Amino acid sequence: MPQIINVIIPAFNEEDSIAHVINDIPDIVSEVIVVSNNSTDTTESVAQHAGATVLKEAQKGYGYACLKGMEYIASKENKPDIVVFLDGDYSDYPEELPDIIAPILDNDIDMVIGSRVKRLREPGSMTSPQIFGNWLATNLMKLFFNAKFTDLGPFRAIKYDKLLSLGMVDKTYGWTVEMQLKVLKKRYSYLEIPVRYKKRIGVSKVSGTIKGAIFAGVKILSWIFKYSFT
Repeated sequence: MPQIINVIIPAFNEEDSIAHVINDIPDIVSEVIVVSNNSTDTTESVAQHAGATVLKEAQKGYGYACLKGMEYIASKENKPDIVVFLDGDYSDYPEELPDIIAPILDNDIDMVIGSRVKRLREPGSMTSPQIFGNWLATNLMKLFFNAKFTDLGPFRAIKYDKLLSLGMVDKTYGWTVEMQLKVLKKRYSYLEIPVRYKKRIGVSKVSGTIKGAIFAGVKILSWIFKYSFT
């Protein structure tokens, strides 16, 4: 039986990249949902013209955008089997989506993370704060939970029923690590798949600023320590 796959793409001022992302998503996806996170450029019209369902979320924050996408999916009559999260800056390779979902379809894995391994990363595609933050967060998860994560990669797929059961709440920078921690806590199966990664189009809203990097780091560490002692 064919699986229904939905893609959620949080986007803030991604008018130069969003059409590329949407156009590179394979046809096996039933619906692409772009959540405009208070964009002030033409992101919304470009995404709509490229064939995506466009939602608006006035509250700024990656988690706010993801939750808006989930709220929309919950209102649909035909729920997806798998939800894929993907960034709108064209740093990921959307055409690798079949590789991301393959372990779910073939081996019944609950969640798959696209790991941005060094050998497949374009030089300069990840900032020093990103690299250090990923190293610290994944090593802390290994220390406290015996986890095997190597990345907090945004390109990820998860069974829809498992996603709902996680009760996701983070509104900003902690969304990815919250999902991974809750998967560990619930003992769901997970796997990482090496993926390519390139320089994004435009400027990063998180790692591209000192303030964003600090806030993201604090939020990620707070989730890890919260779950380490509960």
